[in-house]
Amino acid sequence: MVRVTTTDRRGVLRAGAGLVAGGALAAGCASTGTAPHSAASDAPPGASASAGAGSGSSRPAAHTSAAPRAAPAPRSFLGQPAQISHGPRNEPRVALTFHGQGDPALARTLLGTAEEHGARVTVLAVGTWLDAHPEMARRILDGGHDLGNHTQHHLSVNDMPEAAARSEITACADRLKRLTGSIGTWFRPSRALTASPLVERLARTAGYPHVLSYDVDSLDYTSPGAAAVTRNVLDRVRGGSVVSLHFGCPGTATALPALLAELDRRGLRAVTTTELLS
Repeated sequence: MVRVTTTDRRGVLRAGAGLVAGGALAAGCASTGTAPHSAASDAPPGASASAGAGSGSSRPAAHTSAAPRAAPAPRSFLGQPAQISHGPRNEPRVALTFHGQGDPALARTLLGTAEEHGARVTVLAVGTWLDAHPEMARRILDGGHDLGNHTQHHLSVNDMPEAAARSEITACADRLKRLTGSIGTWFRPSRALTASPLVERLARTAGYPHVLSYDVDSLDYTSPGAAAVTRNVLDRVRGGSVVSLHFGCPGTATALPALLAELDRRGLRAVTTTELLS
C-alpha cells in the first residue's frame, strides 16, 4: 500500500477568511480562479460516448424512491495505513470518488449515469452543501453509494489551528449523523491531497479510522473539457486506483459515460471505496 505524502497548497484559504456556504469558490469548477488542488492547462473539449456500457444482468437497478437505506458507519481496514491512496493492485476494481458540492441537478445526473452503468461511487460531501441540499445525503445512500465527510466549509483544513480544524471535521460529521444516522464512511481533507498529522489525529478522534486520499486526479475542477477529464483518468488508472472527481463540474458529467464504458472495456469495475478495500 502506497502512502501519499505530498500536499498541494494551491488555492489555500486562511482559516480566518469568511465562511463559504456552498458558493462558487468551494465548488471547484466555477470561474473564480481558485482551484482546490493543482492546476492544469486547457485541453480539447467534449468527449462523445455511448451510454451502453455495463454487463447486462449484473447491472444494479436505477435509483428509485424506495425505502431509504441505512447509512453505514466508518470501518477500520486492518493492515491499511491511516491515509489511504489506493486499494489492492491485484483486483480489477477502482473507486471513483466525488467531492460533494455544486448544482444538485448535476450531482443527480452523475449519480444516475453511474447507476445506469452498474457503477457505485464514493461522495465526500461538504457540510454547507448538505445544509443547502439535505435531500442529497439520502439520494446518495439510496443509490448504493458511499457517503463521507469533506469538512464543513471546504477551507484549507491543514492550515487551521487545532480548534478550527476540529470544528470543520465534527460539524460536517454532525450533519451527516443528523441526516443519515452515521457520521459517514470516510473523511477526506479539504483543499489538500493528504491530511496533516494534526488533521489525521482529529479525524481519527472524530470516528474516522482512515483518511481517504487518491492516486489519480482527473483535474476536472480546472474545466479542461470532457475529453481531457476522460484522458486524465484513463492515462493513469489501474487496478485499485482511487480517482478524484467533482460533482460541480459539467465536463465531468459529459465525460462520465465514456469513462465508465472504457473502464468496463478494460475489465475494471467502479465500486465504492468500502468495497474496493473489503
